[in-house]
Amino acid sequence: MLFRRFTAAFSVALWFAATLSTPAQTPKPAPAIQSSLPVMTTTEDHRDMMRQLAITALRPGPSGNPDADNAANYDEALANPFPDWPAILVANDGTDVATEEDWRQRRRPEIVEAFQQHVYGRVPERVPVVTWDVRETRESTSGDVPVVEQHIVGTVDNRTCPDISVEISMSLTLPKDISGKVPVLMMFGRTAFDPVPEWMKRFQRRGSDDGNGNQTDRPASPTDELIAAGWGVVRIHPASIQEDNGAGLTRGIIGLVNQGQVRKPDDWGSLRAWGWGASRGLDYLTTRDEIDADRVGIEGVSRYGKAALVAMAMDQRFAMGLIGSSGAGGTTPFRRNFGEAPESLASSGEYHWMAGNFLQYSAQESSRGAMDANDLPVDSHQLIALCAPRLTFISYGIPEKGDAKWLDQQGSYMAAVAASPVFDLLSARGLGVDQDYQSATMPPVNQGILTGHLAWRQHDGGHTDAPNVRHFIAWCEEHFGR
Repeated sequence: MLFRRFTAAFSVALWFAATLSTPAQTPKPAPAIQSSLPVMTTTEDHRDMMRQLAITALRPGPSGNPDADNAANYDEALANPFPDWPAILVANDGTDVATEEDWRQRRRPEIVEAFQQHVYGRVPERVPVVTWDVRETRESTSGDVPVVEQHIVGTVDNRTCPDISVEISMSLTLPKDISGKVPVLMMFGRTAFDPVPEWMKRFQRRGSDDGNGNQTDRPASPTDELIAAGWGVVRIHPASIQEDNGAGLTRGIIGLVNQGQVRKPDDWGSLRAWGWGASRGLDYLTTRDEIDADRVGIEGVSRYGKAALVAMAMDQRFAMGLIGSSGAGGTTPFRRNFGEAPESLASSGEYHWMAGNFLQYSAQESSRGAMDANDLPVDSHQLIALCAPRLTFISYGIPEKGDAKWLDQQGSYMAAVAASPVFDLLSARGLGVDQDYQSATMPPVNQGILTGHLAWRQHDGGHTDAPNVRHFIAWCEEHFGR
């Protein structure tokens, strides 16, 4: 949510308190902002991008309704219409990539450029600077551990477009009694300092149920587990960076850089913008004496799992990642015909996550003709490979508990297998399985592969990575040598 700062030194809450303390004065309403910046609906913005790309019709995406005429496929026999995925260790000129130097100097930049141009968009060369300040500090407990929580806000310089303000909301929670520097996991999501919508309050009050209508104690939260292990926890609020809809593309950080104008086809989408915000948060964290700057990780689930993977792939300072149930646009290959498809992301509901150019690969009619996923020069296994040799943990749940088949857990496992050779090349270790990606089959539920720098574990819960957090912590610490 976008909001204006009333002062550089005081929070909005303190401003209200000061106002209420002088009842004799009646505050005047703020003058309406006269802005010539375009305000577009999601549908209008989506239509404009199709116009820029000369696309006259997109293929409809599969339906999650199994009774629909275009129901998504869940038959493995029909799942691999494009079995040959883009090579990871072959450069664009056709030569093999056989050394670490070849990867870092030639192949990795080629893959990054392809993702920027065709999938996620590129961060502009000149993005305004972010100034961070601590707005509030309070003591609390996480589980049984005393902690210190801080609300830290990053204000983006908006002098080039004063009509748009961006304030990145981030919280930092550290054990109160710490000695030395601690590892930190940055998690995409609303901070405890952000206003809570009513629907979320009702959900939080509901608690857990034992199946007989009796409320039970909640299990330890991921934050509690991380704090108990001596870690720090950061929450960063994606909507404070960029709204999660197409109508918001002329606002937020994307709109600010574009001075309120509509995107061009290779401009960044929300996933890349959220990743950019996480990187700016990392800039701040490296200035804190309590934090081990070499042990800062990134986490997210679902759309934020996609964002976490993109952030880690593009910013090599993130030392580890917990990528939860990310689906297409995350760890799931575009070339799989199983559940979610590129056409699903190209629809007006989710297209804002991606660069405009991504729509071309769902075009049914356009000036370039029909195109599909096999025309993309890259796929998810290469995105995972961009994280090598850093610690990358891919997490999924099971459909029976709500981690829907739509996400294609099997396809994500195949992508992890296909990415493994890059980890091996970089003196790390991939999954270490004998199968190749075309024949790879997921291990049993709750039987993780946690021996290398690339890890896989499917837990027996739903659309969350919470059951895997303790496994993630233990796996990281083994590699840390703590």
